[in-house]
Amino acid sequence: MKVPPEITYRGVDKTEAIASLIDEKLNKLEQVCNYISSCHIAVEKVHDHPRGGSPYRVRLDMTVPPSHELVAESNPSPGERNQYPELDTVIRDAFSKAWRQLRDLARQQREHDTAGVSDEVQDTTALVTKLFKEQNYGFLKTLGGEDIYFNRDSVLHDDFDRLEIGTGVRFEAVESEEGLLHATTIQIVDKPGASVGKSEETSIELPLGWE
Repeated sequence: MKVPPEITYRGVDKTEAIASLIDEKLNKLEQVCNYISSCHIAVEKVHDHPRGGSPYRVRLDMTVPPSHELVAESNPSPGERNQYPELDTVIRDAFSKAWRQLRDLARQQREHDTAGVSDEVQDTTALVTKLFKEQNYGFLKTLGGEDIYFNRDSVLHDDFDRLEIGTGVRFEAVESEEGLLHATTIQIVDKPGASVGKSEETSIELPLGWE
């Protein structure tokens, strides 16, 4: 955790066994989410002689970047148990709820990050669709269907002469004053097969929807 957890006891004696159990459960939380920014744990005895349920309540308040606030609480009600659950049982239950929340949040954040990476790759991947080698320029088409102008100076590592119709590339582009996209850097990521045409001005057969 970014800061040590805060643990408070109200009406409950702090014992070595309870402290050890909480430390064990905190380690399990960090295994599923190791960037918890704060965690406050309240261990309370709310009733001396309850008619049912548990006299104990355990609550965890956690914050996770960028701005998530999670709360997990265990205070078994009379309808849930016929006997008084021991404090360690209530602690385990509260941490189990916290673990599930953190697991779900961490999964959502990973899926979001993965989608962001996929989108970025898609936006910067293209094929060479037109090539005018003697004039030192050509055009790319992105997976989104945009045409991108480039020239010899745009291609990294002096690889312009290696380009063919159908070559896969990654690129960065800027918008010109006329509103046209112009590739500033191009890096080859895939070479076309031997059957790809090499005429001076050629277009490859485009994927469906690229007409």
